[in-house]
Amino acid sequence: MTDIAQPGEYAPRLEDERFLRGEGNYTDDADSDGQLFLGVVRSQHAHARIVAVDANDALAVDGVLAVYTDTDLAADGLGVMPCESALPDLKHTPRYALVREVARHVGDPIAFVVATNPQAALDGAEQVFVDAEPLAAAVGSRQALQPNAPQVWPEVPGNLAFDAHFGDEHATDAAIAKAAHVVALQFHNTRVSAAPLEPRAAIGEYDSATETYTLTGTIQGVHGVRSQLATSVFNVEPDKICVRADDVGGGFGLKNFLYPEWILLLWAAKRHGAPIRWVGERGEDFSASAHGRDMQVDAALALSEDGDFLALKIGAIGDMGAYLSGNGPNIATKSFLTAIGGVYNVPNVHVHSRGAYTNTGCVDAYRGAGKPEANFLIERLIDLAAARTGLDRIELRKRNILKSFPHQSALGISIEGGRFGANLELALESLDGFAERRASSESRGLLRGAGLSCFLETARGATSEGAEIRFLVDGSVEARVGTESNGQGHETAFTQLVSHRLNLPISKIRYVQADTSLTRIGFGHGGARTMHMGGTTLTWAIDAALEKGRTVAAQLLQTGEDTLRFADGHFVCDSSGQSVALAQVADAAREMPHDFGLKPGGLDSYAQRDDAPITFPNGCHIAEVEVDPDTGAVEICGYRAVDDYGKLINPVLTEGQVQGGVTQGIGQALGEIVAYESDSGQLFSGSFMDYYMPRADAMPTFDVRFEGEPTEANPLGVKGSGQAGAIVSTQVIVNAVVDALRARGVEHLEMPLTPEKVWRAANGQVALSRA
Repeated sequence: MTDIAQPGEYAPRLEDERFLRGEGNYTDDADSDGQLFLGVVRSQHAHARIVAVDANDALAVDGVLAVYTDTDLAADGLGVMPCESALPDLKHTPRYALVREVARHVGDPIAFVVATNPQAALDGAEQVFVDAEPLAAAVGSRQALQPNAPQVWPEVPGNLAFDAHFGDEHATDAAIAKAAHVVALQFHNTRVSAAPLEPRAAIGEYDSATETYTLTGTIQGVHGVRSQLATSVFNVEPDKICVRADDVGGGFGLKNFLYPEWILLLWAAKRHGAPIRWVGERGEDFSASAHGRDMQVDAALALSEDGDFLALKIGAIGDMGAYLSGNGPNIATKSFLTAIGGVYNVPNVHVHSRGAYTNTGCVDAYRGAGKPEANFLIERLIDLAAARTGLDRIELRKRNILKSFPHQSALGISIEGGRFGANLELALESLDGFAERRASSESRGLLRGAGLSCFLETARGATSEGAEIRFLVDGSVEARVGTESNGQGHETAFTQLVSHRLNLPISKIRYVQADTSLTRIGFGHGGARTMHMGGTTLTWAIDAALEKGRTVAAQLLQTGEDTLRFADGHFVCDSSGQSVALAQVADAAREMPHDFGLKPGGLDSYAQRDDAPITFPNGCHIAEVEVDPDTGAVEICGYRAVDDYGKLINPVLTEGQVQGGVTQGIGQALGEIVAYESDSGQLFSGSFMDYYMPRADAMPTFDVRFEGEPTEANPLGVKGSGQAGAIVSTQVIVNAVVDALRARGVEHLEMPLTPEKVWRAANGQVALSRA
C-alpha cells in the first residue's frame, strides 16, 4: 500500500502500534496530582427499604475522607437521570444517582466513599453498614405483569411501563383467520451482558476558577452524556461540562448511557477540589451496567397453502429493569419495529409491545438493539413452519424474499434494496455435500445439523451528525468527527477517507474524536452509523473546504474557478498547465482569509447532516454443527457469511466487525445469560465464573464474503457493518442445533443451548426451568 490510502483497499490499523506497545491511553492509565478515589456501596437486595446508613466504621478506615448518601446530593439540588424515549404514555419514574429510600435491584448504588487510595475506597465501601428492610421482588417481565405481582414502583400499577400497538391489527387477524397454516412460537430472547474487555471507569474534575466540570472515561456518546449531565442533573449550561474519552476497550452499547457514577465523580470532585477516579470491578459491570436483549415474545406466522407469508402477529414484552435507562423503551418498540419481517414480504403485521418494570438491572441497547430480536423471531418461525407443514425451509425463504424495490413494509419502513436473493443463493453453496457430511457424523455417533438465516438491519442510529476538517500550520490536517471508536478502527478508516480525497499521506492526518471541547456535535457510533453518518459529514466538510480552496487557487493562478479541477493534491488549470498545491492554498487562505472572502480559519470547514435516511445491510449466514447426544456438547463445524454492506472503506476492518458480532451471537445462543433468582432477585451471574463467554478455541473458521450493492443513502455508498453479525448469528446456531435434533422430535430449544439442555432434549428428558 502507498502512503496515500485508497478506500476499499486494506490499510493496517493505525491504532495497533500503540496498543501492541502498551502505549494506549485508557482511563486507568491516567494519573493526576492529588487525585482521590471513589468506592460505591451497592444494594445486596433486589428490593429493600433503606432504614439507615451507618458510616462510622467506614470513616475509621485509614485513607477514607468521606461517605455520602442521597441526602448530600439532594441538598445540592441534583436532578434525576433522564430517559430520552419519546414513546407516548411512557410511565417515567425518577432515577437518582443514589438510592432515595428504596433500592430496586442488586447493585443499586446506595452510598459512596471518597478516599486517598483505591484500596481504602474499596475497604471503606465494605465497612458502610446499610440497614435495609427487604421487600418482595418482581423478577422476569412475564411474571411482573401478572396480577398481584410485587410492585417495583407504587406509582406504576401492574409494573406496566408502556403498552403500545403498531400495524393493522384488524387486517392481520383477518389474514390469519383465512390462512391455510398458522405456526406460533413463544420464546425468550435472553438477557445478556455486553461484557467489554474494559469495565466502566472515569475521572471527574472541577475547575473552580472557570466553574467547569470535566469527565474523562469509558464513554461511547460524549455529547449525549454531557447534555444529560448539564440539563437534567447539574442544571448548568452545556459548555460548563466537558466530556471526553480517550482509548476505550470495547463498548457494544453498554457505554452509551449516563450512569450514576459519572454524576458522583463530578459532584465529589467539586466538593473535594481534586480529581476523583473510579474504575469499576467486573462484578459491578455485571450488576450495575446496562444489560441487553431480555424480550419475551409470542409470535405467529400465517401462510398460504403454497407457503406465501400472509401475516405476522407479535406480542412482545421488554424487560426494562428497575429504571428506564436512556434508550431502553426504544429497544422493544422503535428499533424492534424497523426490522420486523426481515428480508421477507409480509403484507400484514401487528405488534403489541409492552414494557415491564422488574427488580433487576436496567436493560438498554446492546449490539443491534431490537434488530436481533426481530430477525430471530421471523427466522425461527420460518424453520418451524417448514417443520410443521412439510414445506422446504429454503424454498420458503426463496418464495418470500423481497425481489422488487423500493419496498414499503407493513409497518411503513421503505426498504431501498439489497442483494437479498443473490446472497442467499451464494450462501447456500456451502451446503453442497451436506448429506454426506451428516452421514459421516452419524457414523461416529454424532448428530449434524445446518442452520441458515437471512437478515435485515436498519442502520443509522441518531438522525444527525457533524464533522469538521481543519488545516494546520505544519501542513497536516485534522479530521474532527462526532462518531466515536471503542476499538473498531475508526482512526484508520477515516484517515483512509481523508487521505484519498485530499491526496495526503496518512502521516499528515490527525484523527480527533470523543471530546466535547473539540467536536461540535456527535452521536457516537450506536446503530452501525459511523461511515454512513460520520463519513458522509466528513466528506461534505472536505468538499466544502475544496470549494473554498478553488476560490483561493483561482486568484493565486489568476484564472477562473470554473477552469480548475482538484487532482493529486493540486488545483490544476488544464488550459495553462499551471497548478498550485493544496498546502499552499491552505497557507494563503489562513494568512489572508479576507483577501479571498473567507472567515478566519481559511479552508477550515464544518458540515452537518440532519434527517438522514436509514441504510439496509443484509445477507445470509449458514452454519453446520455437530451435537454429541451423550454429552450435549455442540461443535460449530463451519460458518459462512455472504453479506451486503455496500461499498467498503477497509474490508479487513469490516470482516473483523462481522466476526466479532457473529461471535457475540454465538455466545448468546450457546451459553451467555444474565440470570436472577426468580424469588429473591439475587444475581446468579455476577462474575465470569458464572457467566459464559465464547472462547476462541470454540469458534469455527469463518468464511466471510462481501457482495455489496451500494446504497444511495450517502455519497460513499456504504452500509453499516458493526452490528450485523450479532443480528444474524444467534438464530443461525439455534436453527442448526434444532435441525440436528429434529429427528429426535425437537422443534424448538430456548437459549442458551447449554450442554445439559441439549443433552436433555436429545434424550427425551424434561427441560430445566432455568438455563
